[in-house]
Amino acid sequence: MTVSTEDQPQGERPALTSTVGLTVGPNAERRDPEGRRPQRGPRPDRPKRRDVSGWVILDKHVGMTSTHAVAVVKRAFNAKKAGHAGTLDPLASGILPIALGEATKTVPFVMDGRKAYRFTVQWGVETDTDDAEGRAVANSDARPDRAAVEAALPAFVGAIEQVPPRYSAIKIQGERAYDLAREGEVVELVARPVQIDRLAVVEHDGERTVLEAECGKGTYVRALARDLGRMLGCYGHVAALRRTRVGPFSEAEACAVGTLTDDSPEAALAHLRPVETALDAIPEVAVSRDLGLRLMRGQPVILRGRDAPVEGKAFATCAGILVAVGDVERGELVPHRVFHLGGTAPNRSA
Repeated sequence: MTVSTEDQPQGERPALTSTVGLTVGPNAERRDPEGRRPQRGPRPDRPKRRDVSGWVILDKHVGMTSTHAVAVVKRAFNAKKAGHAGTLDPLASGILPIALGEATKTVPFVMDGRKAYRFTVQWGVETDTDDAEGRAVANSDARPDRAAVEAALPAFVGAIEQVPPRYSAIKIQGERAYDLAREGEVVELVARPVQIDRLAVVEHDGERTVLEAECGKGTYVRALARDLGRMLGCYGHVAALRRTRVGPFSEAEACAVGTLTDDSPEAALAHLRPVETALDAIPEVAVSRDLGLRLMRGQPVILRGRDAPVEGKAFATCAGILVAVGDVERGELVPHRVFHLGGTAPNRSA
């Protein structure tokens, strides 16, 4: 009997077939002499997913994708449903708010909130990704001093037009810009309006400058570093990035991945924040049980009392439990999202 080892993976032996039809080898399926598969014991039952609702403020470490982070948190809580409020690149660390269960209905309120970053710009090199993972596309021997960097910052504060990085999640005719860029296509993105409220130098050593930024939705810190480098005539890219705030969530309340994975699902609940924490920027309206039931059926209710909001977004609670979020129109609260906070869900009245 001849066995060919051509095209076999290195370090892996081919299976051998005997004259009686039995297959042997490290990866072969074992059978008894009559060719029958052996009886296997019952597989252990997987823990049943739980109805867990609330926010986990994760301090994501460098190297982890946002998708992986969501999977880790979902597994730590054994939750049925989870999602994040704004992607954080693998290169970046910091605040990644993760919504569980009914909290996923409040994700847009967090994503629309203000954000804060601390980032390091490496001068002298511009890359195709505008960060340290890309290849160099422009170089310069010039280096700015601290005074030059600070003098350039006012041009990037306020309502400005910003061209997003070529490697971004923005769609161009249905395709992600980063997919097109990886395929070698020339990606031309148009400038978009963004709001930057604060931009300040924290440290400067000649080769690098550490800055802090507070900005609105849609701002790219990588593009900010790129444009600063071009204005200063020395090029630049983001060498390190940390997100320190997203909407109402800050570093002070964040927990590390290891803290969750080392705990049991019950112990992890200590890190779960109420669903309505995401709604801190809009008014709260306390309603009776009857009105709460109407809202949960998707029906509008009339708000009475001096403290009732006149117009705009608001959320309603009944006995301290979130029941709906919607718009107040001419004294009437019209629900757009209703909540069913059964199972495990902390609330502020607890």
